[in-house]
Amino acid sequence: MDEKRLEILERASTVYMKYGIKTVTMDDLARELGISKKTIYKFFADKSDLIRSIIELKTEMDKAICMNCMQQSENAIDDLFHVSQLVVEHFNNINPTVFLDLRKYHPDAWAIMEKHKWGFVLSMIQQNITRGIKEGIYRSEIVPEIVARLYVSSTDVIMDTRTFPWPEFKFQHVFIEMINFHIYGMVNDEGRKYLLQKIKNEANH
Repeated sequence: MDEKRLEILERASTVYMKYGIKTVTMDDLARELGISKKTIYKFFADKSDLIRSIIELKTEMDKAICMNCMQQSENAIDDLFHVSQLVVEHFNNINPTVFLDLRKYHPDAWAIMEKHKWGFVLSMIQQNITRGIKEGIYRSEIVPEIVARLYVSSTDVIMDTRTFPWPEFKFQHVFIEMINFHIYGMVNDEGRKYLLQKIKNEANH
């Protein structure tokens, strides 16, 4: 990918995450990035093309991060724990209107995100659950296909500002509670001991 194009994608993503999508015009974006609109249009046909390209980049980055965490992790809890930390860091102080704007004004980009969520993310969570059961740290009676779908469905709820009005409920705080609820609901006694020790170790660093 062209370095300038990648730079615009990454910096534009930061702007939209902070201010939302609908309220930021291409003039606003050019001003924030310190470049001309002509430069932006050299790489992107219009705002929709830019937004779609950002989502495509983010989903590919997400895949790479998740695959790396899975390969480097000690066990299923470790895997889910580290992926969750990265999500919290990535979405720190995100403007929740981003999700509303995507769904309403950029359906193509939203469709890419939904496909990623119900394809890759669902598969990764199912694999994580199956792994945890085999490792003897998740409850053996869990049905991976059901619990994974419950997890993915819950991500829609935490992005809903009617359920969790912003700024009273910040995305990263709600996400952490969701992850804790998810993990604690899956672990057996052995897994709980490992999880509590991991949380204690993380707190001491």
